[in-house]
Amino acid sequence: MTGPTGSTRLSKAAAPTGAATSPAPSATPGVATEAMVRARGVRKSYGSNEVVKGIDLDVAAGEVLCLLGPSGSGKSTFLRCINHLEKIDGGWISVDGELVGYRRRGEKLYELRDHEIAQRRSRIGMVFQQFNLFPHLSVLGNLMEAPLRVRRERPEPVRRRALALLERVGLGDKADAYPRQLSGGQQQRVAIARALTMEPRLMLFDEPTSALDPELVGDVLDVMRSLAADGMTMVVVTHEIAFAREVADTVAFLDGGVIVEQGPPGQVLNNPSQERTRAFLARVL
Repeated sequence: MTGPTGSTRLSKAAAPTGAATSPAPSATPGVATEAMVRARGVRKSYGSNEVVKGIDLDVAAGEVLCLLGPSGSGKSTFLRCINHLEKIDGGWISVDGELVGYRRRGEKLYELRDHEIAQRRSRIGMVFQQFNLFPHLSVLGNLMEAPLRVRRERPEPVRRRALALLERVGLGDKADAYPRQLSGGQQQRVAIARALTMEPRLMLFDEPTSALDPELVGDVLDVMRSLAADGMTMVVVTHEIAFAREVADTVAFLDGGVIVEQGPPGQVLNNPSQERTRAFLARVL
């Protein structure tokens, strides 16, 4: 609940002392046990419409979590709450042991100043449905912008890092091109490389292939597979069931603003325990 002074009150059940930095109570087998993302009692409303209704979730360092669900289920809103693009109305979220967007005083959370939020957000990469590239900057300029402006890094190391990342996503020959000269798939790979120039600890993907023609999807998913193989912690909102089955450590199915079912992809996708999950998969598989 948000107070009149811009603070958010914490319930004692939702936020015991030290909860934001305590170790995760459970973790996915085969990945690190320290929680990179921890959410407790997260709520978000738009007017009278509550779209996220008390989500509890842990994502271990090195884990890939895929969020599935129908349109309007709250999955993209929750993803945006992780890096404070949406301000939560209740509960709390921590990333790498730090509260996102807030500091705690007693039983309340107080929102950080804009520059403090920007600094914490710089450790979280995000890739959107639309590519959101700066049209007036070259591909290389797009990659270098945030490290130069937000971190005040020296240009030459940033340039070398950016060029190496363009090679990684298969676009080493496009450094001097402009977004309008690229296909949708190429623009999305540039957007991923741009997020990586900030050397994030966590990557968020909001349906990164939904705006692409089918023949362009594979190249983007290949880059995401490579990141997962390298141990990047990732939270992915997606309708790509095959990708979730192959790459995810954990799949969570959301509906009506709550997590209906969560577990390893083989369990949730092949043998779901909830009727609502079974009905959804029957329509999309």
